[in-house]
Amino acid sequence: MDINTTQLLIGFLTAVLIALAAWRARSLSVSGAWAAAGLGTVIFGLGGWQWAVVLLGFFISSSGMSRLAKKRKVVFAEKFSKGSQRDAGQVLANGGVAGLCVLLHLLAPQGGWAWLAFAGSLAAANADTWGTELGVLGRSTPHLITSGKPVEKGESGGVTWEGTLAAFSGALLIALLAAAVDGSLGLALPFNALARIGLIALAGLLGSLLDSLLGATVQAIYTCPVCQKETERHPQHTCGALTTLKRGLPWMDNDWVNMLCTLCGAIVMGVLIFF
Repeated sequence: MDINTTQLLIGFLTAVLIALAAWRARSLSVSGAWAAAGLGTVIFGLGGWQWAVVLLGFFISSSGMSRLAKKRKVVFAEKFSKGSQRDAGQVLANGGVAGLCVLLHLLAPQGGWAWLAFAGSLAAANADTWGTELGVLGRSTPHLITSGKPVEKGESGGVTWEGTLAAFSGALLIALLAAAVDGSLGLALPFNALARIGLIALAGLLGSLLDSLLGATVQAIYTCPVCQKETERHPQHTCGALTTLKRGLPWMDNDWVNMLCTLCGAIVMGVLIFF
């Protein structure tokens, strides 16, 4: 394992500055800023600028999508477990697998599989964010991914064609960024550049669809006894009432679902490379 201490120091300082700026812009909470600084140090300092470009592409674009038409999204706040200001759990859920890929790359730098898994994980994270943030703004009625039953906008497991298209677009952005910088990594990467773009985007889309599937089946969904509405929020709804579990596993919150989404993106890339 070869660690460049100068690069690590520069990565640490860069990560701290970006985390501080994001906290001041209210994109991150205090805990989220600490987590982002740590994760950024790993990815910037141990991976290098190419890995940093892809991570920043995810963070900047997903934060922008969260802020897009924020006033129109206020009505959906009661359904989501957390707001647009990411905390430590959200940061690690979306970027933890990517950080692990950087560490695996240090242990086994040959072949470039860790780089492609890294790109796949962030493509899935970006796809999920874009699909959610733009999907609720679409005109189509969401349908449950498992049964096709019409559901309310913002409900876990609901999908629309606008949201799916947005998810693919978010994954494609990460794929394009990864392809733009991977030529300077000096890795013996499989597939040609165009194929890598398509496969990374596909891995990201599949990760976001898994997120919807988990949201419709095993994610913990609660009911507010006062508002009589489904929500991810627990123990309290936005109205202040205590929520009760309606379906899913109590420990399977949105952070776990997001982490499995990114893990899916990384694994899909690993499987594609293997075969």
